[in-house]
Formats: sequence, structure tokens, C-alpha cells
Amino acid sequence: MIRSMTGYGLAEGTVGTSRVVVDVRTVNHRFFSPSIKLPGAFGRWETDVREAMRLTVARGHVTLSARSERLADAPASIDEARFSAIADQLKALVQRHGLSGGVDLASVLRMPDVLSASRDDEDTGTVAELLRIVDAALEALQRARSEEGERLAAVLHQRLDLVEAALGRIAARAPERIVAHRDRLRESVRELAAGVAIDESRLAQEIAILADRMDVAEELDRFRSHLVAFRAALNDSGGEPVGKRLGFLLQEMLRETNTTGSKAADAPILHEVVGLKEELERIREQVENLE
Repeated sequence: MIRSMTGYGLAEGTVGTSRVVVDVRTVNHRFFSPSIKLPGAFGRWETDVREAMRLTVARGHVTLSARSERLADAPASIDEARFSAIADQLKALVQRHGLSGGVDLASVLRMPDVLSASRDDEDTGTVAELLRIVDAALEALQRARSEEGERLAAVLHQRLDLVEAALGRIAARAPERIVAHRDRLRESVRELAAGVAIDESRLAQEIAILADRMDVAEELDRFRSHLVAFRAALNDSGGEPVGKRLGFLLQEMLRETNTTGSKAADAPILHEVVGLKEELERIREQVENLE
């Protein structure tokens, strides 16, 4: 399945007496790397959230953040002990530093944990309620990753067309280059012999050895087989994520490209090899962002 490792998902719902918004975003990473930020009341459910993420996302750095706010009709209360302590601290600071303005009610109520849900009626909800929101956010994330993956696959197919065209030009040039080297070798031997009789069978043997050393047919055949497998993986609409498989096939194509270049001894083929490596490097950058 072609999915990008870059994506974003958002979902919201109710957990107990709180409205909860969950957003999930992913970026490129070789492995599954989760980061979770939950409100304090939901901290005990982090393991469950992590498992839900692991079951959905195979690769990528995944950041999940949840924020909650008390529903408008949820009962609230003031922690009078904390209110009194904070008010005393603020008054002391005002006097100590000679500040103006004094301490008002709004300033104290804005301090953490002064105003909260009533302990008698407080309902932090259940892990199932939270996971329903998390699953919805992950589903939205996967849709975004799949859409981006389809766009990347289209780009990769275009680049593979360029690679295939370069292979065709190398395949057409390869036999011409061997014939040219054979003719140059014959001419050089005749010039060096300067009228001395030449052992034609020996010369033919050396030409055959040279042709074998310069032959890149096997490299091109293996390259084409990797190219076919690469395209098949891109067209796979189901199953496991294919990012790692594509990375392996790309590595093998680069290996055949390097071998072809080392055996070429021919300017036109070397020019094509350089272009091939540049195109494969562009493909690698795209593949690294696939799950």
C-alpha cells in the first residue's frame, strides 16, 4: 500500500464532562516513533493510546496531542484553600516589590487549578471514549497519508519512465561500443605488428575476452527486473506498506548502475549512467517519505 509518511488528522468528541480535540501528525522516520501529549486527567491511558497508534501507523515519527475543555454545562467549583493560598502569595509579592494595582478576583481565578470541575460531579470519562476520538483522528491521518502517497506514486512513475528510457539508450549503445572497440583493437595490433604476421586466432580470443569484460547485458537485465518489481509495488493497492521494499529495489538498481558505469569505458554510456544516478537519487528522496 502506497502511503506517505507525512500527514495530519484531527477529530473531536466528548470524554466524560470534557470536550476533547485530538490531532495527529506524522513526518518521515525509519521506524515507528510515537510522541504523546495528553491532559493530566488522561495520562493513565497513555499506554492504550500508544497501542492504538502502533496498530495504525507502521513507520514515521507520530505526534499525538489532545486538549480538553470543560463543557459549558459541566458543574464547576473553586478550590478555596488554593484560592486563599495564591491570594496571600500574590499580596505578599505586591507589598514586597511595591507594585501597584493590588490583587483582584479575576487574577486569582486565572491561576492553575483554582477553578475546576466539581469533585462531586467530576467525570473524566473512560478510555473507550478517548480511544474513539483517537481512532477517528488516526483514520483521518491515514486518509491524508494515502492521498499524498498516490501523488508521490504518480511522480515516481514519471521518473521511472525517464529511467527506462535511459536504459534503452544504454542497451542500444552497448553492442555498438563493443564493435567499435573491437575494430580499434584490430587496427592497433596491425599498426604495432608493422607487417609481422598476426595470429588471428589469438587476436580473436583477446577480442572475445574484451567483449565479455565490457558486456553489460546481465546488468541491464537485472536492472529491468528490479524496475518491473518496483512498478508492481507502486501499483499494489493493498497489503503491507511497501516503503522498505521500494528502498531495497532502488538500492539494487543503483548497484547495477554503478557496475554498468565501471564496465562501460565509453563516453556516451558514461553520460547516461551519470544521468541515471541523478534520477535514481531523486527517486530515493521520494521513496524515503513512503511508509
